[in-house]
Amino acid sequence: MYVIGTAGHVDHGKSTLVHALTGINPDRLAEEQRREMTIELGFAHLKLPSGKQVSIVDVPGHERFIKNMLAGVGGIDAALLIVAADEGVMPQTEEHVHILDLLGVEHGLIVLTKRDLVDDEWLELVCEDVRGRLAGTVLAQAPMVPVSARSGAGLKELKLAIDQLLEQTPSRTTARGMPRLPIDRVFTIDGFGTVVTGTLTDGPLLVGQEIVVQPQGLRGRVRGLQTHGRKEEAAVPGTRVAVNLAGIGVDELPRGAVVTLPGQLQPTTLLDLKLRLVADAPRALEQNDALDLFVGAAEVRCRVTLLEAETLNPGLEGWVQLRLEQPIAVARGDRCIVRIPSPSVTIGGGRVQDAHPPRHRRFRPEVIAALDTLSRGTPGELLLHALGQTPLEWAVAVKSSGLDETTARDALAELRAAGQVLLLGAEAQPQPGSWLMASPGFAQFSATLVDVLQGYHKKWPLRSGMPREELRSKIGFAQGQGGRPFDLALRRLHDHGVVATTETAVRLHDWQPRLNQTQQRQVAQLLHDFRAQPYTPPVKAEWEPLGADLLSYLLESGQLVRVSADVLFAADAFHKLVEWTIHTLETTGEVTVASLRDYFGTTRKYALAFLEYLDERKTTRRVGDVRVKY
Repeated sequence: MYVIGTAGHVDHGKSTLVHALTGINPDRLAEEQRREMTIELGFAHLKLPSGKQVSIVDVPGHERFIKNMLAGVGGIDAALLIVAADEGVMPQTEEHVHILDLLGVEHGLIVLTKRDLVDDEWLELVCEDVRGRLAGTVLAQAPMVPVSARSGAGLKELKLAIDQLLEQTPSRTTARGMPRLPIDRVFTIDGFGTVVTGTLTDGPLLVGQEIVVQPQGLRGRVRGLQTHGRKEEAAVPGTRVAVNLAGIGVDELPRGAVVTLPGQLQPTTLLDLKLRLVADAPRALEQNDALDLFVGAAEVRCRVTLLEAETLNPGLEGWVQLRLEQPIAVARGDRCIVRIPSPSVTIGGGRVQDAHPPRHRRFRPEVIAALDTLSRGTPGELLLHALGQTPLEWAVAVKSSGLDETTARDALAELRAAGQVLLLGAEAQPQPGSWLMASPGFAQFSATLVDVLQGYHKKWPLRSGMPREELRSKIGFAQGQGGRPFDLALRRLHDHGVVATTETAVRLHDWQPRLNQTQQRQVAQLLHDFRAQPYTPPVKAEWEPLGADLLSYLLESGQLVRVSADVLFAADAFHKLVEWTIHTLETTGEVTVASLRDYFGTTRKYALAFLEYLDERKTTRRVGDVRVKY
């Protein structure tokens, strides 16, 4: 789905062309049809030969209605610049091109209407003139299509050209955040109530959804949705949408208000932007000049603060802060147009860099530096760029992003809410020592780790897990940053049931060592031998032929316990030795090699090895020939 807007001088045939293309007359007002002049925004839709669905916003071309034109072109994907072949470029043609240029509408076609009124030689001259007048603008290289809406000549070629144009035009139907619908038309329908229309951006709207209209703060609900006259349960961004609102009266909704979700978009009366003046602006911009600001479908009077220069001359750009007379609802990245009120003319435009800035004082290097940083991307984008695919400590991430800590915290909160960044630890807010990681990087880390563990388990089916440091080295995670980010990331995977960990090893959560039939028989026989003589267990020569892997399996699974290089006990026997030793220490105060040997009917070799094992673990302490409690 795409939205195309017309542009061009009055009487150059914009509405007639739209009618010829779509069969829909965009001039819906009786006065428009009587005067044969577009006054308000008109709307139509078209299915192209490729099957693409296109919404068309038809705008007025008369200079008196330029404000209505500005309310309609803010959300378009591409433009049809209409130039009458019998007249060529006219004053409103040039102003409309300025507006498209300032709004960054990079995709468009030049349609030469009234082809039937001129001969080929004149048409060629007009084409050359138009191309020369558009040099240096966004439409400088736009294809040019001659048509006659009256005879139908060229309409088929125009539809094909639009199809080809949209092949190179990015679609905006992918949800990127909160839904925003700048209202460009408000009306009522009997039996339904209030209906608003606009071009939906950023996110979807759903029937039944609770909404708020900003900056008025009006609460309501989506009763119904339509696109191109069809009822929809959900409207996707990048489409023209009619929204039937419940709970809000038609007289409460001015053009330029924005339908969005509660808590998502706050009104503002200050905007920071880099303002560019058109080269043929009638004069330089002075400090505190009054301007008319157009953004989305909204219009508001404002005053300008020039932040880095005494004046801003035509053709140049500079950082400014706009002080608005009334609040409006905009977001960072929105493009805007400014006009001087008298004589009313478009002089410049820009992109909002900060929709909620503090009030700035002029000529402050730190303010300009911060704005330059913001201009390179959103705070969230800057933070994501700084993170890359590897974990970063919080202070390092803030410094690398070029943001101040407050802005970075706000950006992090938004990124975490959107699931784009993780705090690897359990802390609720970042603090010194916190580690961050972008979600794609963490997902890649997780996938690599699972792949490595699967390979390890396949190669060593009897081992309980892969040594932690071997795993970290194998996947090359956070090299040069110590083990903490790895440990935090591993703990996160453990908490989410991906892996199971010990102090020394890591395994996949649902993996367990498995013995084949031969190994099962070997283990069963060996354990039988250990249990047959629990306190004089088999010597090393009897269990060593079992092999290192199978022996490790028995030790790691807790079925055998190693007390020295040469002495193993079955788990049951070992626990009884421990229980007796502790009980004896608590009742008599000491244990000797001989007393333990005699009680269990073992030999000095096994009794000594066991007690030395307890000494190493600080359960007992040797004093002469006896052991006492440590």
